[in-house]
Amino acid sequence: MLNRRLLLAATVAVLAAAPAYAQDWKSQYPELTFAVIPSENSGGVLDRYEPFVAYLSEAIGVPVTLRIANDYAAVIEGLRGGQVHVGHLGPAAYARAYVVTDGNVEPFAAMMNSQGAFGYYSVLYVRADDPAQSIEDLAGRNLCLVDPNSASGNNVPRFALDKMGINPEAHFGEIVYAGSHENAVTALAQGSCDAAFNWWNTEVESNLLRMVEKGMAKAEDYRIIFKSDMIPSSPTTLSGSLPEELRETIREAFYNAHENAPEAFARLTDGQGTRYGAVSRDDYKVIMDLTSFVDGMRRRNPS
Repeated sequence: MLNRRLLLAATVAVLAAAPAYAQDWKSQYPELTFAVIPSENSGGVLDRYEPFVAYLSEAIGVPVTLRIANDYAAVIEGLRGGQVHVGHLGPAAYARAYVVTDGNVEPFAAMMNSQGAFGYYSVLYVRADDPAQSIEDLAGRNLCLVDPNSASGNNVPRFALDKMGINPEAHFGEIVYAGSHENAVTALAQGSCDAAFNWWNTEVESNLLRMVEKGMAKAEDYRIIFKSDMIPSSPTTLSGSLPEELRETIREAFYNAHENAPEAFARLTDGQGTRYGAVSRDDYKVIMDLTSFVDGMRRRNPS
């Protein structure tokens, strides 16, 4: 009888303690920071993400603060230093974060586009009235890239150019880092560069079309003269230092967002995304290899 009573008491104690244990992380992380890369101007990012961040706060159970980073490196450094808990990165920026944090960053979610694919492309725009029909035609002219840690705005273009036997620094008159995809298109419109790399998902979803919706550009003013192979979707990442209970709560909030907060979710991609799906480090091996290539290229051709 005594052993049965002891066993029953122990069972009750374990059951009572379980919920408290599962919520222990709230005392350590009473607030979370979600940082996003600067794909557009800060006002556009805020408008796009604010409802989704409100949803995350409710779904996770603690306030989530949106941090709009000045550049890709800021998100990476935030993840390394512990100031950022969830970070939306481009695939190349994730590969860089993996190196910088010694693997202490986890890609866990990526957006599926309207065509049902977890991927996007790098395209090269010229102005519609430009006579250039190919990258070769741009010899001696100015090129806009986006950010050294951007996949579609730097690493994929450089990799593709290398496969063509083109050294960008020798082929183009000047290479300008615009800082964001919107800035690259704007610089092209203003004549600061003659061609600009940018992200492109489908015929109905791209950075350019988002700029058109905001009255910042006219689609007919530009032509695409190059399109890359598919790039793995931009991952949302978690700091590997977070407790597993918290990481699982965050994962579930993202995976269920399209059902639990459809309006906030739709605003993220102007209604062009279908859901967040699970991804892992293995999905980005090609980008890690590409980043290693770019690093080797920089060592061979220091600026």
